[in-house]
Amino acid sequence: METSGVLGGGIEASLGGRYALALFELANEHGQLDAVSQSLAALRDALAQSEDFRRLTTSPLVCREDAVKAVDGVAIAMRLDPLTTNFLGVLAHNRRLSQLGPAIRAFQTLLARHRGQDSAEVVSAHPLDQDQVEALKTKLRQRLGREVQVDLSVDPAILGGLIVKLGSQQIDGSIRTKLNSLALAMRG
Repeated sequence: METSGVLGGGIEASLGGRYALALFELANEHGQLDAVSQSLAALRDALAQSEDFRRLTTSPLVCREDAVKAVDGVAIAMRLDPLTTNFLGVLAHNRRLSQLGPAIRAFQTLLARHRGQDSAEVVSAHPLDQDQVEALKTKLRQRLGREVQVDLSVDPAILGGLIVKLGSQQIDGSIRTKLNSLALAMRG
């Protein structure tokens, strides 16, 4: 199935997007979209929570062989599906582990488009509970008139509130931004 023209929509312009598109097409062809999506969500969480894993994906000092061995170990420990395991191996072998985060975001965007949804990146200062996530999805659905898949992340630096990115649009309701705006207004 040719999806790059229909779903790619500019995603393939970035290196991470090209990797994501290749993974998406392979997962779609093998009926593994849900399994790959779950594995990528686990990897996204690992990137957010583990300094060692983040360092593995970003350090230019990790040689190719060590990176391949390390991601194999990570894949086994995290019980990732075979397609995602192979994907990680390709990134490590090609010395492109730094593209893991962008590839995960691009894959989730492709998956949302495939399902006829919009996708939104939501950053909060603290993890949102299920009721808060559902309320947010309801508000976004009312605003856009269609289902929205949310990609949640936590950044304590925003202090409170939310930052919601919908495509090229960003709604910044973070306390940090409000405080910065107030500080600028007070300077005159």
